Amino acid sequence: MSRVSKPVFLVGSERSGTTLLRLMLDHHPQLAWCNEFEYVVDLVASDGEWPKLEQYYEWLEIHRIFQATKFTIDPDLNYPQLVNSFLLQKLERTGKPLVGATVHRHFDRLLHIWPDARFIHIIRDGRDVARSYIDMGWAGNVWAGATGWIEAEQLWQKLSSAIPPERRTDVIYEDLIAEPEKTLTRLCEFIGIPYDSQMLTYPEDTTYDAPNPKLTQQWRRKLSENEIQLTESRMADMLVERGYDLSGLPSLEVTPSMEQNLKFEDWWGRFKFRVKVYGLPLVLSAYLAKRLGVKSWQKNLILKSNSVDARLIK
Repeated sequence: MSRVSKPVFLVGSERSGTTLLRLMLDHHPQLAWCNEFEYVVDLVASDGEWPKLEQYYEWLEIHRIFQATKFTIDPDLNYPQLVNSFLLQKLERTGKPLVGATVHRHFDRLLHIWPDARFIHIIRDGRDVARSYIDMGWAGNVWAGATGWIEAEQLWQKLSSAIPPERRTDVIYEDLIAEPEKTLTRLCEFIGIPYDSQMLTYPEDTTYDAPNPKLTQQWRRKLSENEIQLTESRMADMLVERGYDLSGLPSLEVTPSMEQNLKFEDWWGRFKFRVKVYGLPLVLSAYLAKRLGVKSWQKNLILKSNSVDARLIK
C-alpha cells in the first residue's frame, strides 16, 4: 500500500474557523479534505506508541465522526498503514490528486505517522473562541472556554518550532473573512496548486454562508466587560503576541475563591446544556454507567448520544 506523501493538515482550536476553511479547501477541484480527523491521533501516545488494534477497532465502532465517513477497516494493516488508508480512501472516492484533513488536538502526533506532513495553522481571536465554546455547550463560562484556545496555541507553538518554515503556514481567521480570495490564493501557493474560484462556491451546497465581516470581533458586542476581563486574565499576553489588541479594560486578578466559583459555574453550565440536549435520563444513565464500568451499557448510551448529535449538526 502506498503512503500519502506530504499530506496537509489544518490545525487550530475548535471554533476558530476550521470548518469554514475546510469547506473552502474541499471545494478546490484538486483537494479532498477530511473533517475532524482526531480519531487517527487520539489513542496514539505522546511518545508515538500505537494503540492496540483491537482496542482501536472497538473504539471506532462507537465513534460518531468516524462512522459517518464510512471508511473501511482492513485488519491486515498495522496502525500507521490503517490510518493512512483512510486518506487513500478519501482520494479514491473523490478522484482528486491531493488530500488533507482537519485536526484540533494532539496534532503534534501526526508527525509519528506522516513525518513529512505539512501544516496550515488557523488562529482566531481567543475571546471569540471562548464565547463560542459556551454556545456549543463545551464550557459554562468564558473563563473555562478559553482553555481550548490556549492549549491549541501552546501546542502549535511547540510543534511549529520543530517543523521547517516551508512545511507550515499561518492563517488569521479575520483575514480569511475580510479577504477570502487573497488568503486562499496564498494558501494554494503553499500547497502547490493554483487558486480556483470554486473554493468560494461552498454556500451553494452546504449550510454555511459566505464570509461575513460580522463574524469577527463578536466579543466586543456579545461579552460583558467582566467576561472580557476574565478571558484576558488568561490569554492577554498570548493575544498580544499574535497581533490582537486588548480591550483596554482594567486587568482582573482571579483569586483562588473566584477560580473555584468559576469552575463550579463551568460544570453547572455544561451539565444544564447536556440535560437540555440529551435529556436528564440519558445524562444520568451515562454518568451511572461510567461509574459502574458497565461497558455494554456505556456503548449503548454513547450510540444514543451520537444519534442526538447527528440531528443537531449544522
